[in-house]
Amino acid sequence: MSKSTFFNRQALHLRPDPARVVVRPFKPATEPRDFNPTDKSRANHIVERVLALDSASVAAQLADVLESFLGRHRNLLEIFEARAMEMEAAFEGHAPFTSDQRRLIGAYFLHEYSFEAAALFNPSIVSHPDQTGAPAGGRRFILSLRAVGEGHISSLTFRTGLVTADGNVTIDPPARLANIPDVVGPVPLPDADRVELAFKPGGDLSERVIFPVLASQSNGVEDARFLEFADGDEKIFYATYTAYTGRAIRSELIETRNFETFRMTALRGTAARNKGMGLFPRRINGQYAMIARQDNENLYLIYSDDLLTWNGGQPLLRPHYPWEFVQIGNCGAPIELDEGWLLFTHGVGPVRRYSIGAVLLDKADPSKVLARSSEPLVRPEPSDREGYVPNVVYTCGGMRHNDRIVLPYAISDTFCSVATMKIAALLENLQG
Repeated sequence: MSKSTFFNRQALHLRPDPARVVVRPFKPATEPRDFNPTDKSRANHIVERVLALDSASVAAQLADVLESFLGRHRNLLEIFEARAMEMEAAFEGHAPFTSDQRRLIGAYFLHEYSFEAAALFNPSIVSHPDQTGAPAGGRRFILSLRAVGEGHISSLTFRTGLVTADGNVTIDPPARLANIPDVVGPVPLPDADRVELAFKPGGDLSERVIFPVLASQSNGVEDARFLEFADGDEKIFYATYTAYTGRAIRSELIETRNFETFRMTALRGTAARNKGMGLFPRRINGQYAMIARQDNENLYLIYSDDLLTWNGGQPLLRPHYPWEFVQIGNCGAPIELDEGWLLFTHGVGPVRRYSIGAVLLDKADPSKVLARSSEPLVRPEPSDREGYVPNVVYTCGGMRHNDRIVLPYAISDTFCSVATMKIAALLENLQG
């Protein structure tokens, strides 16, 4: 990587692991996207074949499935039963299932999905709500990561780690197992704009995978920009992200207090129609504030009274230096410093090369740009730029720790690394 002298890259690499899998609904139709739960043909053929087995054969088949998959997932029998209940509307009238029949039928309507088989990238970082075990002067943190599997479907996954008082970063190895949350309440309608999710208590945070739930997210939950929002004494974590159908995008917001239960809600308004919205970590003059790109080229400052509705906005930053002539965008939530708001940005230059820079905004009036990078902090170089999407370095947000910034970032939309920077040195290298 070509980087600034104060950009201290840690000896860490987070790479995708195809062995990490979740079980997802399998929809047996000619084209999975065309499946209608009221279509009784193929689903009932499967049920009829299972019911034609004698009880000993059913038990043997179920035992074979469990032997093959039980060590790869938690609560597998419960998952089988829940899936059979979900499919009940697609089944024609039948005699009551035995427990084994129900579990085996549920297994036929599931499949394993390797959620990070292709890529693990575009991270953001926040302080862990539970600092138990953190050393003096150190801090535990949570990384959010965009995982991509078969079909270029993006999901949201997590890692935990630790930064010491002197800026040394370690990341905990992920758990072997992974799971997806339950939908709280009724399954949302296809055009719903909100869903609440809950993971079962216990287990490691790295086991939790938020897979697309709403129709707006059918092809991905992309590039979550997590931040800790100051709202009295309560810790609230928000993240803006891009919901993608495969054809259209929608900006949405995720909220959590414990990284166990989550609420996902669509954002509204004329300013919420593009990617890459970055929320300020506290209100500015009584209003919520956001950095966003409305026109695929420039950055804007926008305000909201209710957190969900975003209209209007004023131009803030335009491409100025050659490394950002194509477009600029934000790289996460602004970070509050004594000197102002530190905003990491990305710039797109020749041959669609993505680089990372920084901007300092006035603390009282963030519409005022105090300084910005004339050269990238880090950009792709031939020695380290190959991957799923070459010539890209990108981050969805950093974190302040003592006199340093901890910045996780992705390389070529494939894997992640982490860097630290002394704040004083970073600010000295910004141009006023």
